[in-house]
Amino acid sequence: MSDRSRPELSERAKKIIAASSIAVFVIVTLLIAWFVGRPLVEYVREPEKFRAWVDSAGPLGRLYFLGIQVLQVVIAIIPGEPVEIGAGYAFGAVEGTLLCMLGTVIGSMAVYFFVRRFGIKAVEIFFPVEKIEQLRFLNTAKKRDTLMFLLMFIPGTPKDLLGYLAPIVGLSPRAWLFITSVARIPSVVTSTVGGGALGGQNYAFAIAAFAVTLLISGIGLLIYRRICAVHARHEAEKREKEERKDG
Repeated sequence: MSDRSRPELSERAKKIIAASSIAVFVIVTLLIAWFVGRPLVEYVREPEKFRAWVDSAGPLGRLYFLGIQVLQVVIAIIPGEPVEIGAGYAFGAVEGTLLCMLGTVIGSMAVYFFVRRFGIKAVEIFFPVEKIEQLRFLNTAKKRDTLMFLLMFIPGTPKDLLGYLAPIVGLSPRAWLFITSVARIPSVVTSTVGGGALGGQNYAFAIAAFAVTLLISGIGLLIYRRICAVHARHEAEKREKEERKDG
């Protein structure tokens, strides 16, 4: 049958298919998070057992870990820091960073195309509306790509939320690939370096690395909140001026 002879789907049918797809994704995500993600994170939190498991898996250990990292990025409710620390402990800082970054890029691009297909409803699966609203200013930001890079670069910012919003605010696949490949490096490195120090039993350096990471993340969080507050005030002032003009 040719494409011309196929009946086109109605808008109602398209909405039903989209809603069903999202519902299936939510159910599968929750099942994976509970039965796979939760045990994996608990396992990674015990670095010695995790490294023993990686060593016993041989060459496949890297592939298994890559799958874990992709899963962590896609299923945003799984925290990333334990996975990154576990990578540093099991593989060392350099290889652990490379594996984390590769998994992050794969997972981030998968999220990008999923959200671009299903829209804001896909974002609301994982994040409350209030947090999404805080970043609405990215839709109209003059230097949107630069601002997104900055927010992704600063440790302590909600990178998973930013990743889900990338297609919503209009970032191109190429721009998002560059941002997620480069801007995430500092936050990943700080975790894998600390994990690598633990693996090398250099506990003093590990404590120092984690302390510096915590401090930088705290500063980054304050900067992020400041940026959101400034843009929220600008949006409020803009709406107020428009209301006065209409009045």
